[in-house]
Amino acid sequence: MKGSMLRTLAGAAALALAAATAPTQANGPTDADLMNDAASTGDVLTYGMGPRAQRFSPLKAISTDNVAKLVPAFSASLGGEKQRGQEAQPIVYDGTIYVTGSYSRLFAFDARTGEEKWQYDARLPEGIMPCCDVVNRGAAIYGDKIIFATLDAHLVALNRETGKVIWNKKVADYQAGYSATAAPIIVKGKVIYGNSGGEFGIVGAVEARDVETGELVWRRPTIEGHMGSLNGKDNGITGKLNASWQGDLWKTGGGATWLGGTYDPETNLLYFGTGNPAPWNSHLRPGDNLYTSSTLAIDPDTGVIKWHFQTTPHDGWDFDGVNEFIPFDATINGKPMKLGAKADRNGYFFVLDRTNGKFIGAHKFVMQTTWANGFNAKGRPNYIDANRPGAPTAEKGTSVFASPSFLGGKNWMPMAYSQDTGLFYIPSNDWGMDIWNEPIAYKKGAAYLGAGFTIKPIAEDHIGALRAMDPKTGKIVWEYKNKAPLWGGVLTTAGNLVFTGTPEGYLKAFDAKTGQELWKFQTGSGVVGSPVTWEQDGEQYVAVMSGWGGAVPLWGGEVAKSFKDINQGGSLWVFKLAR
Repeated sequence: MKGSMLRTLAGAAALALAAATAPTQANGPTDADLMNDAASTGDVLTYGMGPRAQRFSPLKAISTDNVAKLVPAFSASLGGEKQRGQEAQPIVYDGTIYVTGSYSRLFAFDARTGEEKWQYDARLPEGIMPCCDVVNRGAAIYGDKIIFATLDAHLVALNRETGKVIWNKKVADYQAGYSATAAPIIVKGKVIYGNSGGEFGIVGAVEARDVETGELVWRRPTIEGHMGSLNGKDNGITGKLNASWQGDLWKTGGGATWLGGTYDPETNLLYFGTGNPAPWNSHLRPGDNLYTSSTLAIDPDTGVIKWHFQTTPHDGWDFDGVNEFIPFDATINGKPMKLGAKADRNGYFFVLDRTNGKFIGAHKFVMQTTWANGFNAKGRPNYIDANRPGAPTAEKGTSVFASPSFLGGKNWMPMAYSQDTGLFYIPSNDWGMDIWNEPIAYKKGAAYLGAGFTIKPIAEDHIGALRAMDPKTGKIVWEYKNKAPLWGGVLTTAGNLVFTGTPEGYLKAFDAKTGQELWKFQTGSGVVGSPVTWEQDGEQYVAVMSGWGGAVPLWGGEVAKSFKDINQGGSLWVFKLAR
């Protein structure tokens, strides 16, 4: 008995010693690595190339002087018949490039040869209801895991070396209209993500799960009146019941968090945008409809909302507010400030104090905003009431022409901020829409719009425009106009370069200070992914996904007809300088 007990105690002591001396997790990126991603150059570990998602790289081996010598290192095909809407940003680690593909797939490619290491295809049910194509925007990496969301509202963790499932968690009911398309973020060992489905009367939420087990840590709904949770217990309702929603409308209020979030280590705050209120018909839901069309600052440890700012109160145009909120520092009127910026679907570029949400300014970054004429000192829009769609009677209400269109002055495609130039580079679009309201009632799993629309161009020479904006002044420093809409993300580097793609198939490089186009490459399909750059074997590489799709060909009306001949595709392109 004593010998057995001694062996047990010895074994326990050995396990304790091993635990004390072992790494904090399986080999792979740590929390510290993720927080340092913006400064590290040998990998790309987070969506946005750093927790703040500034999409700025300190690399400058590729510069304005030599970018014309950029050539393909390799291209890797996603294969199959699922060539549609490749909106992903690559993750790069330890000689492997990880990309998600349409229809909830995840691929691992050799970063030196392009050879496929493994592929994972989610088993999607037939009844999925994605509003805006079968896209996925990227994965998160941590330790031995690569994690992504699926169109049937699951979160899946795979072994990053084998592609085998470690855990698979249902996060919402796809039959009620929920889906998931955003890249998760990982903060303090928690994988944090949003949901999609605002067009189906769902309820938006931000959730955090233990990255090792997938178990839920906290949940924060984004519509007032809904209860949050922390470690399996109630953690207070969101907002105040019926403060800005009448009756039971809050129960199907929308506010999806479908673009994911950013994180600022300095303030220890997550920043998540929220989508449109449901239904689109604003006459059916009087009030500001919190917390839709807003930016929320959330405590990553508890899921408690610390502050909010609503960019389109009582949204009647489906402008959403999901666009990424990017932390940055600047000196304004001689005062150093901790700020954040957001280029909203509604056509205005917002600058806020990221510590408390105080409104600093809003600047128009598109050709026209017919729904409002600027913002007052308190951060409320100066509405143009005649340009709100009319209330429906038995059939449809009065139609109005609104600009931007509901696809936005900037949609999901992420902008970039250069720490060198102090400018934001915004992939924007100039278009409008005829929009009218219609009667609607909620039905589980059915579209819950109460509106009709037709999108139209408003300029003869372009729809898309890459614009460089000074956040301190609100002035547009330069712009590049593109005939087709811009629908891909932006990368900027210390080499004084800005990269973005076009639906016509080009990846392009511009001078970050002047906007001069310096290089382009035809990828064979529309580029709607987000480019990244990293250093490998002493050389700088640039990578982007190619594959036309997303919301424009599905919802774009007259605009979509103009670009119906763009070929679909599914490829990863990787570039480096010619020797």
